[in-house]
Amino acid sequence: MYDVKSARAEDFINDEEILDTLNYSAKHKSDAPLIKSILEKAALCKGISHREAAVLLDCDIPQLNDEIKALAKKIKLRFYGNRIVLFAPLYLSNYCINSCTYCPYHVHNKHIGRKKLTQEEIYRETIALQDLGHKRLALEAGEDPVNNPIEYILESINTIYSVKHKNGAIRRVNVNIAATTHEEYKMLKDAGIGTYILFQETYNRAAYKTLHPAGPKSDYDWHTQAMDRAMEAGIDDVGIGVLFGLNLYRYDFTGLLMHAEHLEAAKGVGPHTISVPRIRAADGIDPASFPDAIDDETFAKIVAVIRIAVPYTGMIVSTRESQNTREKILELGVSQISGGSRTSVGGYCESERPGDTTQFDVSDTRSLDEVVAWLMELGYVPSFCTACYRAGRTGDRFMQLVKSCQIANCCHPNALMTLKEYLEDYACDKTKVLGEKLIECELNKIPDEKIRERAKTYIREEAFGKRDFRF
Repeated sequence: MYDVKSARAEDFINDEEILDTLNYSAKHKSDAPLIKSILEKAALCKGISHREAAVLLDCDIPQLNDEIKALAKKIKLRFYGNRIVLFAPLYLSNYCINSCTYCPYHVHNKHIGRKKLTQEEIYRETIALQDLGHKRLALEAGEDPVNNPIEYILESINTIYSVKHKNGAIRRVNVNIAATTHEEYKMLKDAGIGTYILFQETYNRAAYKTLHPAGPKSDYDWHTQAMDRAMEAGIDDVGIGVLFGLNLYRYDFTGLLMHAEHLEAAKGVGPHTISVPRIRAADGIDPASFPDAIDDETFAKIVAVIRIAVPYTGMIVSTRESQNTREKILELGVSQISGGSRTSVGGYCESERPGDTTQFDVSDTRSLDEVVAWLMELGYVPSFCTACYRAGRTGDRFMQLVKSCQIANCCHPNALMTLKEYLEDYACDKTKVLGEKLIECELNKIPDEKIRERAKTYIREEAFGKRDFRF
């Protein structure tokens, strides 16, 4: 039986509830009065239920689909403005004992070049990332208790935080590792991680078993209940997502929103981020073998409806997507993107060697500086801000900031100050000219006069070498 507050995955991700929802949404996909009423509710910017969101996703009325996208744009601007947070993945190890059929790191792939970074190599990778201008990383590692034990992950986090190179520093390390125990989540919390990220891949229990035939990850309940354990261990910010294309997208879309509703109802705060990756080619992985792949238009609509349904959450899209696709969906709800990414172990310091493989083929291969310039040309403010995490504005405290729409007096000046740091330390001349003009314009959009004037003062001081101002 469906129970949003239950601790059991079979209750809060209830198959019968999802199927009933999909039947309901299919029945009402042309019900203009109902769809308009859902949009009116959504315009209050307090979110909508998974069932209401499913109706919007299935809507087949062109005019109302245009209204859905328009509302998503409006909500995104209200909660997150024109800021886009930038980050990069850092792959520590591709050793893995799982057998996920969509990932080249699976245990049965015998021709892959297995590699685990030493702490010295992690130190060098961190310097390389700092030299690009990054302040925020997503740490990635396969599940292997022998090669990648929690002690290795913790030591790696400490190494990353310890690197202070020139004006560089990694100020937030998010962690994307396998589902683990309450005790190990507490260790991650104590290590000072930012967001704990874990993708469900698919919420369909039968499909999940087929896609994960063996290994610890094959335990659906253990995996699906991981965020509950993480939050109970004290991790305030968690990030969820599915890999669209592994299963029927309508099912996984509904399950994803039910998971967000569960965390809000049971833990008092929903997901800090929602990621929307799509299946991509990799070593031995052919997307054509997955019949449930989604086209760009469907993908854009998924992004728009997630933004409407969960207005407070950050939404992430990686370099799995091309420049053109990312440009189309930025305005619909995305608030974080990766840039200048390498998806192989040691990829920032070393060229690819024969036998090396990436976890997936990168579609957007531009440098971080090219991505920063592109964002500014589109009217966005590239942000390297990590202030909320370091000021203790995490979990429900961050959500209160977002939901109160006071983010413009906090995150906007912080974004501009971190952009100024980037321009001074890493940008090419063209990017710097673009950025200085953008900062001058955007400073005047800070609502609070005192904060606006302080931000102007800090930015002037950054031009003379001072760093790490924040509100």
